[in-house]
Amino acid sequence: MSDNTEGAVVASGLYHGINPGMGWPLAVSAGLMERSARALLKALWPLWAGHLLATLLVILPFALLLMLVEWQRQIQIGASLLVIGFGVFRLFYRRHPRALARIRPTQLALWSFAVAIAHGAGLMLVPIYLGLCQASELDSGHAAAATLINASLGLALLVSVAHSAAMIVAGGGAAWLVYRYLGLKFLARSWFNLEMIWAASLIVVGAVALAFSLAN
Repeated sequence: MSDNTEGAVVASGLYHGINPGMGWPLAVSAGLMERSARALLKALWPLWAGHLLATLLVILPFALLLMLVEWQRQIQIGASLLVIGFGVFRLFYRRHPRALARIRPTQLALWSFAVAIAHGAGLMLVPIYLGLCQASELDSGHAAAATLINASLGLALLVSVAHSAAMIVAGGGAAWLVYRYLGLKFLARSWFNLEMIWAASLIVVGAVALAFSLAN
C-alpha cells in the first residue's frame, strides 16, 4: 500500500472510531458498571472483533471478484454506485434496524458486527480497497488465478485489520476520556450524532471513486 492509501484506510478507521454509533459508549458503560478501567478495556476487544468481521464480510467478495481482471473497471464502477446508493438510503432513512435492539448488551461482538453492517462501515472501505488492489498489476503475465486470489485476500485482510485497529484506538481513546476525565454529564451534554455526516461521507467516497473509475 502507498502512503496515501494507507492514510485513507487509517483515517476512515479513526473517523469510524470517534462515531458514538460504533459502540465506544458501551465500553464506558461497562467500565462504570463494574467500576473498573479493566472492564472498559475488556469491552473494546469484542467491539473491535465485530467491526473487523463486518469489514471482512464486505471486502472479501470484492477481493474474489478481482480475479476477473477483464471486468475490473465494471466492478469498480458498480461498487462506487453501490456505496453512493447506500449513502443516499442512509441519508433519508436514519432509523436503526429493530434487530439491533434485540441484541443483549453482553453480546458486544455481535452488536458491533451488526451495527457496522447496518451503517455500511465496511462498504465505505470498498472503493479505497479497489483503488489499492489493481488486479492488472497483480496478474501481470496472466499468472495463476490462485496467486491473484491469495494476493487479493491478503490485502483485504491487511486493509480490514488496519482500519479496525484505527477504529478501536479512536473509540477507545474517546471512551477513556469520558470514563476517566469528562464523565457522563459531558457525554449527555455534548452528544453528537454523525448520521447525516456519515451518509454524506458514503456518497462522497462513492462519487470520488466513480469519477476515478470513469476517468481511467
